[in-house]
Amino acid sequence: MKINEIRKLTREEIEKKIKDSKSELLDLRMKAATGNLEKTSGIDATKKDIARMMTVLNEMKKEEAKGGNK
Repeated sequence: MKINEIRKLTREEIEKKIKDSKSELLDLRMKAATGNLEKTSGIDATKKDIARMMTVLNEMKKEEAKGGNK
């Protein structure tokens, strides 16, 4: 998922996608541990997607905090 796509989402949508991605990451790790995962690059891609979403979410929280102080 690209950063521009993430920025178009609402805060709730991002939080839901983070939760879903973390579940997917757990599933990928379990498959890797049991030897059933063919493409290990999926783990790295999922981790990067989670990091991107968390970055945008934190940016949103900072903007809300700035707006609340005015």
